[in-house]
Amino acid sequence: MARALWQGQVIAQTDTPVMFDNNVYFPPEALNRDFFSASDHTSLCPWKGTASYYTLTHGNAVSANAAWVYRDPLPKAEAIRDHVAFWRDVTVEP
Repeated sequence: MARALWQGQVIAQTDTPVMFDNNVYFPPEALNRDFFSASDHTSLCPWKGTASYYTLTHGNAVSANAAWVYRDPLPKAEAIRDHVAFWRDVTVEP
């Protein structure tokens, strides 16, 4: 079971994570959407495509752009379409 933890809360959990490019990607149904809000931030990977980001919020705590997703990945990254990965202050237990 893979879990993502932030602010002492489980924000994502799945039995079917996708390991890709040294990151754990969670399927969309694994997310606890109460913590997530869409961000305007994007980034471009030359072989995965354009990533969109989520900001995490819990009470007064905010972690801007702490999660990313490839909604329309390039062919080499099709396995992670719509899956979410984390960084910054999120702990991932694979």
